[in-house]
Amino acid sequence: MPRVEKPPEPWRSFFAEVDARLAEDVQLHCCGGFVVTQIYGVARTTSGVDFLGVVPNVWGHVTDIGGKRSALHRKHKVYLDAVTVATPPENYEDRLVPMFRGAWPRLTLFALEAHDLTLSKLERNMERDRDDVQQLARAGHLTPEILKERYYSELRPNLPAHEDRHDLTLRLWLESYW
Repeated sequence: MPRVEKPPEPWRSFFAEVDARLAEDVQLHCCGGFVVTQIYGVARTTSGVDFLGVVPNVWGHVTDIGGKRSALHRKHKVYLDAVTVATPPENYEDRLVPMFRGAWPRLTLFALEAHDLTLSKLERNMERDRDDVQQLARAGHLTPEILKERYYSELRPNLPAHEDRHDLTLRLWLESYW
C-alpha cells in the first residue's frame, strides 16, 4: 500500500476545517467507500467518510461539525457519517492502518485493515458492499483464508443475530471472488 501524506481535495480542506473546529483530540476509525478509495485504490465515488469512532462521546460533536447537514458539507460537498449498521471483527483495533499521519493537529484518521473492512460490510451486504469486496479481492488486498478465519473467530461470535444468513453471505463471497 502506498503511503499517502494528505488526501486530495475536497477532503484535504474539509479535514483541515474539521480539525480547526475540534476542542480535543479525536480519532476516527474510518471504513466504507472513503477507505476503499483512498487507502486501497478502488475506483469509485464517495462523498462520505464512514467511521466507527474511538471516542463515542464526541460522535455527535464530530458529526455536528462535518455531518450531512453541516455548513462544511454544504461548502465541500463531503461529510462525516457515524456508522450504525456495521459490526467489525473483535480485534480490529489491533490492525488499524494510519491514514495521512500527522496531517492535522487534533484529528487522527485510521482505516480498517482490508479483511476487517470487508467483514464490517458483511451484515449490510448491499450491492456497493459486494462491489467493494470484489474489487479488494481482485486487487490482492484480501486472502480467503484470513477472511474466513477472522469471520469465525472474531466476527461471528459477536453478531447480534442471523448467523446462518451471514454464514451464507461469506460463503457466497468466497465462491464468487476466488
